[in-house]
Amino acid sequence: MSDSVQPLSPHDDYTDTQRIANRFAALKTERRAGLVTFVTAGDPDSERSLSIIRGLPAAGADLIEIGMPFSDPMADGPAIQAASLRALSAGMTLVKTLKLVRHFRAGDRTTPIVLMGYYNPIYRYGVPDFIDDACSAGVDGLIIVDLPPEEDQELCHPALTAGLHWIRLATPTSDDKRLNRIMTNSSGFVYYVAVSGVTGTRSASEQDVAAAVGRLRRHTNLPVAVGFGIKNAEQAKAIARVADAAVVGSALVDIIAATDGDAEAAHKLVRELAQGLREEPRDL
Repeated sequence: MSDSVQPLSPHDDYTDTQRIANRFAALKTERRAGLVTFVTAGDPDSERSLSIIRGLPAAGADLIEIGMPFSDPMADGPAIQAASLRALSAGMTLVKTLKLVRHFRAGDRTTPIVLMGYYNPIYRYGVPDFIDDACSAGVDGLIIVDLPPEEDQELCHPALTAGLHWIRLATPTSDDKRLNRIMTNSSGFVYYVAVSGVTGTRSASEQDVAAAVGRLRRHTNLPVAVGFGIKNAEQAKAIARVADAAVVGSALVDIIAATDGDAEAAHKLVRELAQGLREEPRDL
């Protein structure tokens, strides 16, 4: 399969693969940046995790990233590592993660869902079975942090062929040559990791993010979402001035940990972040 593979229309029994494009088009019409929220599936347990995820859209989340728990999440900082361990200890598996998505999708047919994680659990699940089950559950895209473009044949090509979006990570150390490679086979949106290192440890300056997003836009027409280090509404507003979406993960995971999975506490933070983004209209 060539490097020019593009997402294909999924089987008629599968769900709408245009959810991501439709959501970013709606955000553009509304002249605002989107809010992408990250939570770990099954944190602190299946029931409370589903309650949190179901309430995210009403609280203001435009897209939802769901972390697939893994015992060795090398790119994640202490907060998300701990969330993975809590979920695994509570019995969360990849099968149950897809079941969680299916339950969410039964009541919400429009909010994009992206699964984020590592290749090992998918490899053990079996790539064909995983892709088939992810599509039928209502997953829209994948972010697999430990599969570089050089390994696209492992999962990227089959995912794109099935109609799943393949969302790449770009970093401050990605030079122009690497960005060209990163954008090959990318779809849905690009996730810019604003700082080098693991998640949730520090934040980047607005000036640095603006310069990086400008460089990314020379390599792709896809929307750009910026994450790593966004903890409050003011930081989200700063991202909204330069990017198409702000990604918030560790701050939300911290709230879940501190409140033992209290959905209202998590949704309160999301409402505050969403309100901050709505206060920062974009001149598009």
